[in-house]
Amino acid sequence: MTATAAAPAERPVQHPSPRWWQRPWILPLALFSVTFLLYALPPYLGLDPAEARLPVPEGLAWYYPLLVTHIFGGALLTLLVILQVWPWLRSRHPAVHRWSGRVYVLAGIPLVGVPALLIAPFSGSGTSTQVSSVVWAVLWLSFTVIGYRMARRRRFALHREWMLRSFALVYGIAFNRVIIPVLMLAELPRLESVHGGDLHALGTAIAPASGFLSWVLPLLFVEWWLKYRRPRGRRPRVAAAA
Repeated sequence: MTATAAAPAERPVQHPSPRWWQRPWILPLALFSVTFLLYALPPYLGLDPAEARLPVPEGLAWYYPLLVTHIFGGALLTLLVILQVWPWLRSRHPAVHRWSGRVYVLAGIPLVGVPALLIAPFSGSGTSTQVSSVVWAVLWLSFTVIGYRMARRRRFALHREWMLRSFALVYGIAFNRVIIPVLMLAELPRLESVHGGDLHALGTAIAPASGFLSWVLPLLFVEWWLKYRRPRGRRPRVAAAA
């Protein structure tokens, strides 16, 4: 005679709160986030399309409002990521972690993911950048929804992994400001021979590469970290029925 028991829900693993020097990347990440936002937000605070750093296509009255919604929503998510990945806050104040996570998902989907998906095909930066932005939006929405569903199912190890992928994509926009100077320096020796001395032409040429690398590289880093840096005994387990 056999009996079947329902698979138990995965419980969050409790670990001692790490000291600040054991997570030295928290403060640099916060400073990088604030610096980027101080640089990126001012042109959009006046709600003037003429001040936008990104080209605004003509004839689409809805484009700029969605662009501004995406940018301001992205600024919110960038700050929320700091709260989500801060181990001390997560262990000492789990309620703050849970509620900031809910805001990340429930505000991020309508304010960041959906607007990005709608405006990406109409971006004036070229077909390659449009494709990159569409793929980014689809992946971010997918990772975020999957991560949220894993938390609802109390599969916390998988929840953490999917949300780390989502966070990596959020930081792709800021990381783009690092990739562009690197690519420009790499291409500068060909400024005269290939681009005729035109810096604008050089910038247009590297835009597709920077658009993809800005979110692909952080995502690859997260995948590497999950595969090679995950402590033993903390790999996600699939509960089996007994």
